[in-house]
Amino acid sequence: MTADKKCIRCLVSGRVQGVFFRAETQEQAERLGLGGYARNLPDGRVEVLACGDQDGLEALRAWLGDGPPAARVDRLDCEEQAYSEHGTFRTA
Repeated sequence: MTADKKCIRCLVSGRVQGVFFRAETQEQAERLGLGGYARNLPDGRVEVLACGDQDGLEALRAWLGDGPPAARVDRLDCEEQAYSEHGTFRTA
């Protein structure tokens, strides 16, 4: 049933490329049972699309605000998206 499931798309700005941000985001998302992806954008940000239950999405969103130890998150912009099925979380 997808009624309880949602997706969020987040854009993360700061020192977020070259600091294992995507890999650690994938680890967090998998631990939370979320599907989706994390990918670097040409402008230096990281885009994260995560889909799953509300509790998992809220936990990931909170984690994205800090990121891994080597990262520095200056800005986090998230918006809800229509739910779409993603079997696993991947990096691109």
